[in-house]
Amino acid sequence: MLTFKGGIHPPEGKELSEHKPLKRLSLPDQVIIPLSQHIGAPAKAVVQVGDTVLTGQKIAESAGTISAHIHSSVTGKVIGIADFPHPVSGRGEAIVIRREGEDRFFEYPKYTADSCDRETFLKVVAEMGIVGMGGATFPTHVKLAPPSWKKVDTIILNGAECEPYLTCDDRLMQEESEKVALGLLLMVKNTGAESGVIGIEHNKPEAYRKMSEACAPYQKLRVEMVKTKYPQGAEKQLIDSLTGRKVPAGGLPLDVGIIVQNVGTAFAVYEAVYEGKPLIERAVTVSGEGMKETANFIARIGDTYERLINEAGGMREEAACLISGGPMMGFAQYTPEQLPVLKGTSGILVMTRKEIPRSEESPCISCGACVTACPMKLLPTQLVTLVKNKKYEEAGEMNINSCIECGSCAYVCPSKIPLVQYVRLGKGALRKISARQRAKKEEAK
Repeated sequence: MLTFKGGIHPPEGKELSEHKPLKRLSLPDQVIIPLSQHIGAPAKAVVQVGDTVLTGQKIAESAGTISAHIHSSVTGKVIGIADFPHPVSGRGEAIVIRREGEDRFFEYPKYTADSCDRETFLKVVAEMGIVGMGGATFPTHVKLAPPSWKKVDTIILNGAECEPYLTCDDRLMQEESEKVALGLLLMVKNTGAESGVIGIEHNKPEAYRKMSEACAPYQKLRVEMVKTKYPQGAEKQLIDSLTGRKVPAGGLPLDVGIIVQNVGTAFAVYEAVYEGKPLIERAVTVSGEGMKETANFIARIGDTYERLINEAGGMREEAACLISGGPMMGFAQYTPEQLPVLKGTSGILVMTRKEIPRSEESPCISCGACVTACPMKLLPTQLVTLVKNKKYEEAGEMNINSCIECGSCAYVCPSKIPLVQYVRLGKGALRKISARQRAKKEEAK
């Protein structure tokens, strides 16, 4: 079965929610919409307190080449622009809108694959604020417009959903397979690629069947089954599994002629082009042993973790940990209150102590388990030793920035060393060193 070297197979936890169909939530009374929901510069608000906005109306504009527009997810009145909790950055500026009645949609043009040329396509994707919905949140219009000297021959759609517990992509492929296929077809057509490939882990047989049927009429599209293994859905690993191509250290998928997108992004592209719909909602899994019930929701951007948890049935008394995203690469949260759903929010996990056993860090025993598990072929223990000794530049020379922070090393470590956390610390320190060096060079000029 198609796969890559390295990786792990943690308990999947998908049985908790994989059979729960997508359920559209009722409209929230209020939404909190952060200005930073993508990689790059935060968007700039174009509304003021007191303004009335329609569903889908642009409320913040991209603030640079790598940025994305943001739209209102309800019809209502802007009642605040202030600092609020943020699932990734801790806190950040957000626009608060109080809903007033049912949706009244801001109108945008609608197209088909035949009526949408490349220029129009990229303009629509940018205007609708679409970003990578697998969690990376890179602005999609930028990713789909590579420089002319980078020839793209393949668009890969990531349907692996390798993170434990998460099932919203699985449900999306089962329930909206034709729209996902058409979204991929639009991307293939408007990038000049020769083919589109969807990689789906073998623990999702129904999604594989549905997507295979949806792609069958299109000669340029195909679906491949890949081995269930973490992190199968990471860009470089999925490229390796499906094509055998190796993205060079420090390189991008474009360097081997490939663009990787998430199935949720393909669905959003379809809605943007065919339905004139901005990215104002997304599929979210609410799961974990700490939940009384689990669910897969279609939730509006800016709705709160607290409401999604309550709508799914609420927390159990044994609940001990709240995570945004999956348990391997997600971010622990201190409260669900006022915590907004973002464009990149794929899951809300409520876990118990049983699911997150803790133990004290002990000295490395040089077993090599982390080296075997690392999908990037790095030496995690050596990197951590350098970080602990503040030898950040030496860690840089050992390709610390190639780490995708998947957490495989920490998961298999018998000494319970938080390897990935040390690596994150080292990468952060290295960024600061690089920034200081750039500043000195500018001063010297």
